[in-house]
Amino acid sequence: MYNPADQNTSMDTACVHAGEEKLEARFGLNTPVVTSSAFDYTDGEVRYPRYHNSLNHQVVAAKIAQLEGAESGLVTASGMGAISAIFMALMKPGDHAVLLDGLYGGTTDLIEGLLIPSGFRFSIWDGDPDHLASLITPHTRLVMVESPTNPLMQVVDLEHTAAVAREHDIVSVIDNTFATPVVQRPIEHGFDLVVHSGTKYLGGHSDLLCGTLTGNRALIERLHPMVVRLGSSLNGQDLYLLERSLKTLALRVRQQSANALELAQRLEAHDSIDEVLYPGLPDHPGHAIAVKQMNGFGGMLSFRLGEKRDPTQLLEVLELIRPAISLGGVETTISQPSRSSHAKLSETERQRLGIDDRLFRLSTGIEGIEDLWHDLRNGLA
Repeated sequence: MYNPADQNTSMDTACVHAGEEKLEARFGLNTPVVTSSAFDYTDGEVRYPRYHNSLNHQVVAAKIAQLEGAESGLVTASGMGAISAIFMALMKPGDHAVLLDGLYGGTTDLIEGLLIPSGFRFSIWDGDPDHLASLITPHTRLVMVESPTNPLMQVVDLEHTAAVAREHDIVSVIDNTFATPVVQRPIEHGFDLVVHSGTKYLGGHSDLLCGTLTGNRALIERLHPMVVRLGSSLNGQDLYLLERSLKTLALRVRQQSANALELAQRLEAHDSIDEVLYPGLPDHPGHAIAVKQMNGFGGMLSFRLGEKRDPTQLLEVLELIRPAISLGGVETTISQPSRSSHAKLSETERQRLGIDDRLFRLSTGIEGIEDLWHDLRNGLA
């Protein structure tokens, strides 16, 4: 009989069954959607959706925690709601954190627009494992990374990063949005906290806004009050949709990853492309590390058009692949990070990172590979 607490359960089975509660037969197989915002308190338990103790929240949080191999989890109203709670709960003005260079633009905007003016201090790490320890000070409380990064697809050595953080008694945090737990489980490599923009792959259908936090029980309990204070909660209907979407996560991500690898190989051979950024390609600088710590290479890739190509024209010609700001849906979408995810960065900072108008980020969906390639090839012709 399936045991929801068994961490050895396969990813496919956990996607479908983890977190579920066996209710009376009259409720059926699916978790009932609890629509109430008011509950009787006379049994001694104070229930309120903002406190993250509704049935729908508990089921989804438990499912995501098991997928990541974590003890506990929380579901937030957005990925930025989760990231904000981490900084606000684990740091105070005067404290210091180390950040991987080139984090998601929304995270950078939070840091530059709110946290630095409030007295929080940060150092930028280039991702070289040998350089991390030199950035840690007595005031350092956490190190935060993404892997692969958005949109340059850089890969961080998770095991080494977590070991350095543990040696200096600081919390290691990773944004695992691009990889998903299907492709990468950072807790198995020693990370303390895993955050997702659940809006992307976990929701997977471009119709949800949510975030997740997973880690050991003690850390999640430290974060919980801040999540509550920030009001970062989902209603029962959205939680139900997220639970439903998670049941097909493994199937979707494997197909997206297979499509991405094939498209990356074909784009690399196309004479209109200057470079393709995808850790599944053997010449990617992080390929060897990716092989070691990832199960596949994910559904995200980036490519840079040749200097003689007009980037605007590509978006106008594509028919099946649509321009969109978000990612991770079942449909393939494309974006220019310089005009979307990293538009809030200064032009100087974008140039330093190599995020120009010729750089495109492709979120590969589950469509037929030949249909996707036909559309891309026409766009590049």
